[in-house]
Amino acid sequence: MFESVLVANRGEIAVRVIRTLRRLGVLAIAVHSEADAAARHVREADVAVRVESYLSVEHLLDAARRTGARAVHPGYGFLAENAAFARAVTEAGLTFVGPPAAAIELMGDKIRAKETVTAAGVATVPGAHGEGGEELADAALRLGAPLLIKPSAGGGGKGMRLLRDAAALEPEALAEQLAAARREARAAFGDDTLLLERWIEQPRHIEVQILADAHGGVVHLGERECSLQRRHQKIVEEAPSPLLDEATRAALGEAAVRAARACGYEGAGTVEFVVPGGLEVPPGGARPGEPPGMFLEMNTRLQVEHPVTEFVTGLDLVEWQLRVAAGEPLPFGQADVVVRGHAVEARICAESQRGEDFLPSAGTVRLLREPVGEGVRVDSGLVEGTEVGTAYDPLLAKVVAYGPDRATALRRLRAALAHTTVLGVETNAAFLRRLLARPEVAAGRLDTGLVARVASELPPEEVPEAAYVAAALLRQEEAAPAHAGWSDPFAAPTGWRLGGEPAWTPHHLRAAGREPVTVFVREPPGRTAGGAWEVRVGEAGTPAPARLGRPDGATVLLERDGASHAFAYAAEPGGHWLGREGAAWHLRDHDPVAARAQHVAGVDTLTAPMPGTVTVVKVASGEEVAAGQSLLVVEAMKMEHVIAAPHAGVVTELDVRVGATVAMDQLLAVVTPQASSSQEGSDDSPS
Repeated sequence: MFESVLVANRGEIAVRVIRTLRRLGVLAIAVHSEADAAARHVREADVAVRVESYLSVEHLLDAARRTGARAVHPGYGFLAENAAFARAVTEAGLTFVGPPAAAIELMGDKIRAKETVTAAGVATVPGAHGEGGEELADAALRLGAPLLIKPSAGGGGKGMRLLRDAAALEPEALAEQLAAARREARAAFGDDTLLLERWIEQPRHIEVQILADAHGGVVHLGERECSLQRRHQKIVEEAPSPLLDEATRAALGEAAVRAARACGYEGAGTVEFVVPGGLEVPPGGARPGEPPGMFLEMNTRLQVEHPVTEFVTGLDLVEWQLRVAAGEPLPFGQADVVVRGHAVEARICAESQRGEDFLPSAGTVRLLREPVGEGVRVDSGLVEGTEVGTAYDPLLAKVVAYGPDRATALRRLRAALAHTTVLGVETNAAFLRRLLARPEVAAGRLDTGLVARVASELPPEEVPEAAYVAAALLRQEEAAPAHAGWSDPFAAPTGWRLGGEPAWTPHHLRAAGREPVTVFVREPPGRTAGGAWEVRVGEAGTPAPARLGRPDGATVLLERDGASHAFAYAAEPGGHWLGREGAAWHLRDHDPVAARAQHVAGVDTLTAPMPGTVTVVKVASGEEVAAGQSLLVVEAMKMEHVIAAPHAGVVTELDVRVGATVAMDQLLAVVTPQASSSQEGSDDSPS
């Protein structure tokens, strides 16, 4: 075993690898960017070195040299599947904790990978590839819709485009989709080569974990069901799959082992398959004449979802990565691998849900509560104070639950998500709870299109009225004088009338993506410190007493109408964060006068739907545009969002250029309808 290992990554995977290194008594060396100097993985490592970029091979190798590291663990993402990095580590006299560079290179090229596994007798999804746009366009027409465009180098759903019907294959539409896929592929992987694959309707996405040593030993550790996806990215994974019977499980496992042997694999890897046919496979495995599954790709690294396999097999995959890299043979064979129980993982991502859409979110983690309990594990890169930006992947943490059976694991995971609180950054925790409660999920009737089909039935939770009241009372109490005795009535937090009852003070509040709410508060006669306020919600609301308590610095307790409402709480300039049962709401001050002015004068204003970087500007100020025409592209966390014209008109303002960093709700452009140029003041014309 190595004496010291440099972890060439950040966030939750770096923390995860460091945990195993510490258990094994291996010195854990972290690297960090300037922005990550106070990150959790830096705090938990034995040694930490600042680097200019997590993608700089030169700086990473220099950090290894300076700290005396003997091996480099790449985690996942960044350079984990970069053959040049693996080769550079080896040439520097260090050990790369992963497969040989040649295997990474081979399986990282989806085109060559398919050719290699086909030669080994593994079935693949029909497809085509080509360098030029015309060649790809011809292949797309030949394959027909539905069709998937995907980068040849990379994964994680980045750069993928699903063309569902013949209209999407029209020359102009197809050219735009190919160009967007190339941009995302180039930005994410440095390679814009594209691959076309026939889209299998209602497919199951099932992957097989393999371990291989340098002595010819290769085993599989069972499969994982990864069919719950959004935009081709996994959000919930489980092991074993509720779909497979033993015959199909064995067939997919054998195919995965053949694929690993075909590329000379060593270490931990994952072979991904698509199982056609929708919701079920007949007893005895595949239908007559069909393979049990078709090869999609091989991930030549540790997978995000590896904890579910660790739960059901009892093996620490990071430990076995290290042992194999150190030259140890696997001490067990296929017959020794036993799967027990069931495990399910949910990915907590920095995302804000807007209807059926999800956009990257950013901010500072103001309050963090992670779940604990029997069979519950959390892999997290968060601590309070963590700055979540848009430069990196949105994955913040993984909540995993294990049970003796699937129903127990799902129940424990839903409960764990209810006890997950992240304030300061919007996450998808509450959405995942709602998804896991769906009857299709409970029954195991899964496919990769399920989330998209049920998204309209899983809207964001409404902000409880009690949360608005609590936020208004927080604002009211913050404005109250801190001293006893006389105070200036004009500085009072509630309005007043000479010789009369106090007037109502309005608190205008708004949660992102929702309509504003006004809560009126006043101090009733005879109120003492800590006593009840009088509140009403909206102009027509019924007045009622309400009292706010703070049992600790992270909780507020609202008593109103005989009911008690507890919320996790964190302050932020200009508003407050409140959360419960996995949901969190940022209730900010709302200026109705400014909002009205913007509505009257700027109905055509286009603002940034998320913090990010402008990567494409397709128009110029003064240019005429059509309704729905693409104007700009904003990228955050390697995801593109197209800003389109809301109607036909003229671009009268364009406030950004390519490369500009924008904040959420920042003005991007104004599209003015041509009809708005009609003469003003016509009502005053003489009769």
